[in-house]
Amino acid sequence: MTKTASRVLRMTTLLVMAGGALLAAAGTAHAAEAVNTYVVEASLAPDGSLQVKATIAFDEAPATLTQTVRTTSRTADSREYRFTVTDVTATAAGADLQPAVTATDGATAISIPTAGVTGPIELAYRVGGATIATADGGTSLVWPLVQGLSVPVTTFDGTISVPAAFTSLDCEAGDPAAPGACTFFGGGTAENPLPVFHHEALAAGGFVEATLRFPAGTVAANEDVRTLWTAERAFSVGPAELLTALALALLGGLGLWFAHRKVGRDATGAVTPALVAEFHPIADGQSEFRVLDDIRPGQVGTVLDERVDPIDVTATLLDLAVRGHLRIEELDRSSAHAATDWSFGRQAGDGELAPYEQTLLEAIAPAGGTPVTVSTLSAAVAPAIPTVQSQLYDEVVARGWFARRPDTTRNLWTRLGWVALAVALLATFLLAAFTSFGLVGVVLILLALGVLFVAAEMPARTTAGAGVLSGLQVLSGTLQTQRTDQLPKGREYDQLSRILPYAVVLGGADRWLQAIAQADTDADADGADLGWYHAGSDWHLGDLPDSIRNFVTTVQGTLFSR
Repeated sequence: MTKTASRVLRMTTLLVMAGGALLAAAGTAHAAEAVNTYVVEASLAPDGSLQVKATIAFDEAPATLTQTVRTTSRTADSREYRFTVTDVTATAAGADLQPAVTATDGATAISIPTAGVTGPIELAYRVGGATIATADGGTSLVWPLVQGLSVPVTTFDGTISVPAAFTSLDCEAGDPAAPGACTFFGGGTAENPLPVFHHEALAAGGFVEATLRFPAGTVAANEDVRTLWTAERAFSVGPAELLTALALALLGGLGLWFAHRKVGRDATGAVTPALVAEFHPIADGQSEFRVLDDIRPGQVGTVLDERVDPIDVTATLLDLAVRGHLRIEELDRSSAHAATDWSFGRQAGDGELAPYEQTLLEAIAPAGGTPVTVSTLSAAVAPAIPTVQSQLYDEVVARGWFARRPDTTRNLWTRLGWVALAVALLATFLLAAFTSFGLVGVVLILLALGVLFVAAEMPARTTAGAGVLSGLQVLSGTLQTQRTDQLPKGREYDQLSRILPYAVVLGGADRWLQAIAQADTDADADGADLGWYHAGSDWHLGDLPDSIRNFVTTVQGTLFSR
């Protein structure tokens, strides 16, 4: 053999020996980090408590062995099972290893100081809550006989002593997130009555979970199960919850419909339209506007929409002026950019006034008092507005158009709606907090909102009121279609002025204002031509449409809001 070949052979031998030493060292380290055998002998008592005793053998024990035992288990239906782990002991050759037991959220960590331990370690603990009641009245034991170990396990074997015959068993092993079947499990036969479980090559952190089912009356269930709150569970759309919510929605909707039909529906039957005003023919091509039964614009507006609105009060002001109880005077502007203002002057008009008209007149133009202007209207008249409204509501009841005051009916149902909403919110909170029927609470809230919605529709007209409403609808159409050039000759201003307050409430005011403007056939100033509306010396009737539109808009915005 040459010297070169001899050197190559010696080098190869050294490399092989070094590799073998490395492999041996790796094998020794691996063996030191794994449990050779993990043998469990568990005992299930009739009261459902489980005693677990594990014998753990190593080739070489690590410095510390840790096993983490779960104490909670959540299910897909938002329930949480809780377990207790007590009486933890760890010994080796009879010596107490004094394990450190640390309870954390959902787990108990058992840390065993095992440095220098040469013999098997015996770990024991007691479990509560592992037996669970089944739907058929029986009991299931579900418990990982090994779990959360800090090192791998080469071979696992387990046996459970049971107080009664079991009806079925199962075994899962491996990663808790994706478990598979155990290598072997069996029992329950004459030859092998006890359940046995076997698994190989369990990774660190893995588990072997045994499941046994017992018939009713053999093993007590000691489960500690809590229902967890989740929005998905609280507002479940399961069959029972959904059917209950749908049934409640149907019954509640029918109840609202019936209440509105019974209470908030106008009187039915033979309703004959009652004419409020008409254009009565007095000559060929001439008709006179006549108000029937002394029905006033404020009353018209209240019957129309069942409430006293700003437009009703504004139309009443115009009507008082047209009837001679009030004069509206458009004031000269202090500057070109100043807003238009008006004052109200008391007049000695003819005819009896309704209580609400008298109250409004005293507030707007007090006898012997300081004239009120539109710019000061809110402060001067606001205290009287509630009285005007109340008297006007009393008026429509006294005339037999409503059986009860519309505002009283509306307020009663509104209060009922708010009470129902408060109850519904509380019920929803309780249902969502403690049950899965939160959807029922949502339906209750919607029904309560429905009560608030229909509250505005609950005032109901009597047969007489329904007849007046039909007559108003006829008058509204007439005011918007009647020719404006067929009024009695020489009385155009008076007739057009009497129509205007009704047209403000019912519609068509612009065409009648324009008719007043067109009735002026001269070029002279018209500041005092109308007895009920005065303006400056350079004002013409052609300016009346803009003046009245401005007046109505300003008064409605200033008078009061609802």
